[in-house]
Amino acid sequence: MSMNDDTIHQTITRLVAEEHQLRSGAVHGDEQRERLRQLEESLDQCWDLLRQRDALRDAGANPDLAEPRPIPEVEGYIQ
Repeated sequence: MSMNDDTIHQTITRLVAEEHQLRSGAVHGDEQRERLRQLEESLDQCWDLLRQRDALRDAGANPDLAEPRPIPEVEGYIQ
């Protein structure tokens, strides 16, 4: 499933809003911590997809060829 840049940015905005909402809460139970971890992974995956699309575009290729990479692969990158 290919996503365009606008859709990826909308997804990032939605995920960041949820992350901020969870982080601003007074209670941080196990469910909240797990959801925060999921949100962080999803955000990393979205940012990676945008970087892939930019790289393809810069190389003169179709950015729609970019595909989301598996979470373990994205999370394994050294920042």
